[in-house]
Amino acid sequence: MGFLTLPTWFAKKPSAARPFKDRSQIRVGIPKVLNIWTTHQFWLGFLMSLGIASENIVFSSDTSEEQGREYGKGRGTVDCCYPVKCISGHYGELIFGLKKKIHILLSPMIHSLPSILHGHVVDTLTCTRVMAGPENIKAGYMKGRDVFNENGIAHVSPFVSLGDRHMVTEQLHSQLKDIFNLDLEETSRAVRDGFTALDAFTEKARNQSRGILDWCAQERKPCILVLARPYHMDTGIGHEIEGDLQAYGYPILWLQYLPGDEDLMKWLFEEDLDSGRIKSPFDIGDVWQSSYSSNTNEIMWGAKVAARCPWITAVVRLSSYECGMDQPTYTPAQKIVEATGTLFFKFGDLDSTKPAGSVRIRVETIVHYMARYSEEIIQRKLARLSPNCPVPRATA
Repeated sequence: MGFLTLPTWFAKKPSAARPFKDRSQIRVGIPKVLNIWTTHQFWLGFLMSLGIASENIVFSSDTSEEQGREYGKGRGTVDCCYPVKCISGHYGELIFGLKKKIHILLSPMIHSLPSILHGHVVDTLTCTRVMAGPENIKAGYMKGRDVFNENGIAHVSPFVSLGDRHMVTEQLHSQLKDIFNLDLEETSRAVRDGFTALDAFTEKARNQSRGILDWCAQERKPCILVLARPYHMDTGIGHEIEGDLQAYGYPILWLQYLPGDEDLMKWLFEEDLDSGRIKSPFDIGDVWQSSYSSNTNEIMWGAKVAARCPWITAVVRLSSYECGMDQPTYTPAQKIVEATGTLFFKFGDLDSTKPAGSVRIRVETIVHYMARYSEEIIQRKLARLSPNCPVPRATA
């Protein structure tokens, strides 16, 4: 009978440590479109947590006519929404326009969004046309022949509910496990890191907006709030109208990063809270009952904030051509803003071409009205609010 002790001692045992998965050389391209504009930090944090090097995460450039003409021509699909149509140019840039090829084109179908209004509205869903956009555009690259396969690129468009965090790990694991060789534990960790990165960025941006309001109060200066959807930050879709206004010295606040500090919100909405008209400063039930759409909800809330905040003396509304989600909000948002005498200007039906001449004339008009009426608007709004202002103000 053989003596089995030594073979047993020295036999190779299975390691308790998980096998190392080197993903550092994988290159991932992300089209910088639609709701990626407010969720990009999640995807960066998620991918970097999986071991993908930051230099190998590539976003497409801002939308432009040249991008669409050079890379998206002939790949378009039937859709009247320009922010969706222009995705074909972003896809083409990532597939054909990079010196170093990508391996994966990640274009998530985002079903719901994180929102400052979460818990105070019915839901935070995205526009269905926007959500389905990635699969819509993918079809344009697979008619006739599979362009992704020809270029050795895997197209993945995970359906993900970023507004319902408890669902995200399972959603991304089930749809990305074969692409990235994921297990559930590392997916959970990556999702956590993604939300940590997103929350940190959002908090920093909101703090900077609060700093702008503080500066305006101390310097007795007005600022402008942009009411728009996230993709209007794209210079090829929003056409940098806010930049033209900022050039005249007026600070710009974006709706998506308005400060939600408790002291400021209670001061602005004190009268509504005391009267029982709303339950929270983030409650929009008094002006918008069908609060299902995340970006629409925030537009209505932003209009309420602008109407009350003394130093926001003008609102600039941006909207793309024939946006079905925006159309029902035009009149309510304008009425809310103008109810306190705040200036309201709308740039509707934005498309691929910037009408530079008319934009310049309208910008000059806005600047003229702000210079003439801002001081009066600030004083009128301050008179309506409690004297216990939480924002440090200049002494008279």
